[in-house]
Amino acid sequence: MEVTRFAPSPNGPLHLGHAFAAVVARELAQARGGRFVVRIEDLDSARARAALVAEIRADLAWLGLAWDDVVPQSQRGPSYLAAAERLKTLGVLYPCRCTRSEIAAAASAPGPDGPVYPGTCRERAVDPLRAAWRLDVAKALALTGALEWTDETAGPQCATPELFGDVVLLRGSGEASYHLAVTLDDAADGVTLVTRGADLFQASHVHRLLQALLGLTVPVWHHHPLLLGPDLRKLAKRRGSPGLAARRLAGEDGIALAAALRARKFPAGISLAPSLHSGAWETPF
Repeated sequence: MEVTRFAPSPNGPLHLGHAFAAVVARELAQARGGRFVVRIEDLDSARARAALVAEIRADLAWLGLAWDDVVPQSQRGPSYLAAAERLKTLGVLYPCRCTRSEIAAAASAPGPDGPVYPGTCRERAVDPLRAAWRLDVAKALALTGALEWTDETAGPQCATPELFGDVVLLRGSGEASYHLAVTLDDAADGVTLVTRGADLFQASHVHRLLQALLGLTVPVWHHHPLLLGPDLRKLAKRRGSPGLAARRLAGEDGIALAAALRARKFPAGISLAPSLHSGAWETPF
């Protein structure tokens, strides 16, 4: 049975981009007789706001979406730490105490998430207390060999996690990074089709490597196009993109809005990002 998911973070109100992502995931599951789950990604304790969880659920119900809840990230800490210990045993994690400014100053190339970490702490003795833990990508690939993954719209991909450099998997605070948490969560929740925005396409290279190292099942991915605002930049909480709650409280018809998004008819000023793969993102649900 196909299982898709929508995984919002309660660090700001949902906007139309989130609504589109949820509609895509729900429609793909429904069309295939599958299951659609919602996972609250409240791992970032400094930014997550419990009050927003109820608002997220109210927005999804207003859109007319039915879903199954799964365990939120804040209750999954032991599984993240256990996975990190397995990776340490494999010899593919190392502690790092570099600051962002030090990384930026030493980096020689840009990566998908910013400057690529130059490996400063890889071969030196570092006090692990309060240190971040990084994945030694070269060592990891030596263990796994060449890897592939498949996106429904872009086709087969050769995994190239080295694009990111040695990513952080555990922060100095002890919290798991996005890469580790989402990979473990999708496997634990039985997600067979990972639906998310095209801006996370490259992150799947890292997640495929983690799946191989940890012996996790490998899903298929479906990276959908992003919604753009009037400035032709993707909608984002940090830029104050208008929230769904305001539309809901103003009496707008959420079910009608979901139907419009499903048909790719967007409100004034909102557009779909151009294809990243010669029209591949325009594949119907």
